[in-house]
Amino acid sequence: MSIAVDMVTFAAGNSLIVNGVSLTVEKGKVLGLLGPNGSGKSSLLRLICRLRKVKSGVIRLGGSDIASISRSDIARRIALVEQQATTDTQVTVMDVVRLGRTPHRGPLSAWSAHDDAAVSDALARVGMQGRAGQPWQTLSGGERQRVHIARALAQTPSELLLDEPTNHLDIQHQLDILGLVSKLDVTSIVALHDLNLAAMFCDSLAVLQNGEVVAAGPPEEVLTQELIERVFGVRAHVQKSSVHGRCNIQYMAG
Repeated sequence: MSIAVDMVTFAAGNSLIVNGVSLTVEKGKVLGLLGPNGSGKSSLLRLICRLRKVKSGVIRLGGSDIASISRSDIARRIALVEQQATTDTQVTVMDVVRLGRTPHRGPLSAWSAHDDAAVSDALARVGMQGRAGQPWQTLSGGERQRVHIARALAQTPSELLLDEPTNHLDIQHQLDILGLVSKLDVTSIVALHDLNLAAMFCDSLAVLQNGEVVAAGPPEEVLTQELIERVFGVRAHVQKSSVHGRCNIQYMAG
């Protein structure tokens, strides 16, 4: 497995945020994290990239306990794309993406041709190579998300974590962003709210409620009418596709 979380618990003060979570992600696959607000999705992502410290349990990357991996090695290996990061600093698209090379460079290291190649490749993979010199402030929300993903890809990670990457985007940009992520040759964990998007683009799902995994597996097995009503508090009709093996969810009023 590329990422394995084994009975992980995390607390903030006296509040238990992540409670005995276990899940695995196969190399090169996309795992969707679902759950209501406050279910522990963002905290779990930060635990995996060691921005938070587990209270108990073990997180492994490629079989190695992250507690035994240096922070610099984790920074080179895992890229985290957080929710709609903004800045008032006057920077260009290229400036933002170049930040992705920081974990690979020492404080006195000169910028190299290898760094240039990583940045150029990252921009090309998200279709933003023609915008390299464009000011950040002039980009749309969807374009900014593409640039954030390019910055993450410039790290040349083997694991990519994304926290609500489609938040506040219109449907076209949501489809574009998740379509892009699903085609990357990295292991990805994506925290999402939209169940239909999760079913469409994720290889497997893990549903969190009150910090615990209440269901995990392929989308067509996890997203049942009973689970949606129990976890999200809404009634829905789930239509399974015999062609693609996925499902479509229609919410019902009342």
